[in-house]
Amino acid sequence: MKIEKKENYSIFHTEENLFSDVLKKFNYSIKSEKKENIILHLSDNLNITSLNILEFLRISLEKKANNTSFVVIISSLNIDDLPEEINVVPTLQEAEDIIEMESIERELGF
Repeated sequence: MKIEKKENYSIFHTEENLFSDVLKKFNYSIKSEKKENIILHLSDNLNITSLNILEFLRISLEKKANNTSFVVIISSLNIDDLPEEINVVPTLQEAEDIIEMESIERELGF
């Protein structure tokens, strides 16, 4: 897993082929990122299902409680099949847009 620090978020790029490896490494890596906006960019080569995405629900809720954002990038899944509590988008630009929109919402008190 490769971690890239940007101005207002950290992006985690997966290189693993097994979802269980991704989940374990990601959960370990984000422990020090409590006050950071996080983007998890899942590889299109990763064999992943909509049920696997539910593994990130706890993280998504924790980030929201800490007034930060969590977004998953994956283009191989139908986003309409996923829960709204987890931000899932197909591109990096859309992930950045969500972080910006949620930041504005927090500033406005929503």
